[in-house]
Amino acid sequence: MKLLFENWRKHLTELDDFDLSTFKLKETLNPKIWDGDRIHPEVAQKLMEIANDFWDGLDLKHVEIVDIIITGSITNYNWTEMSDIDLHILVNFDDVDENTDLVGAFFRNVRANWNKTHNIMIKGHEVEVYVQEASEPHISSGTYSLLNNEWVQRPTYEEVTIDELQVARKADCLMDLISKVENEYNRGDYSEAYDEAKRLMAKIRTFRKCGLEHGGEFSPENLAFKVLRRNGYLGKLVDIRQTSYDHMMSLNGDCGKKGIKVKIG
Repeated sequence: MKLLFENWRKHLTELDDFDLSTFKLKETLNPKIWDGDRIHPEVAQKLMEIANDFWDGLDLKHVEIVDIIITGSITNYNWTEMSDIDLHILVNFDDVDENTDLVGAFFRNVRANWNKTHNIMIKGHEVEVYVQEASEPHISSGTYSLLNNEWVQRPTYEEVTIDELQVARKADCLMDLISKVENEYNRGDYSEAYDEAKRLMAKIRTFRKCGLEHGGEFSPENLAFKVLRRNGYLGKLVDIRQTSYDHMMSLNGDCGKKGIKVKIG
């Protein structure tokens, strides 16, 4: 019980330092990216170059790109200075292979490696590349097609109320679970840490998806996810999964990596 209280107090301290007001609406779209409601041409051109370079590296020339879009807070009034530019390449997974689950896993791994090894900034915002099944419903109040240079889903300005207590509780619960995985890793239980990190990453994806489907971008689940992404916990979890696997596959469990380097806070 004492340990639980100490974890709760530690996480609340971290959340106290996290300004949830940054998620509230701005009066305009980000002027660095948008000229009114049209994307700056130089921004669109650079994002297209990034998407095409990413796709060319996959050697899937027989697969046609359906669209290239940007989405997320950078296409809405809830943008912040820390917003990523979510750059999505839309394709039909069954054009790659009939085993679409395998194709999805392949694209997740490829984009994770790309995003981990690149730090591309556009007007101060980091670019995150994704590959999305074209037929999959995408829940966002703002989506812009770079291929067609037009809005797929135009954002609207609507006042929202953020349930800050719910966000804090949900973020705290997930941070606690990630800390437990880190403890397994630090004890040298690499197999357990690897399995639990994979399970928890899938849980967080589902957690966020459910929040978006039922409450939209300002749902406590989606905002809790953003808290974890900003404060380094998601990066920590990815590193634990990767480094645990390296330890498992190395003789004597020694892969030459001394610990998780992600800075929290």
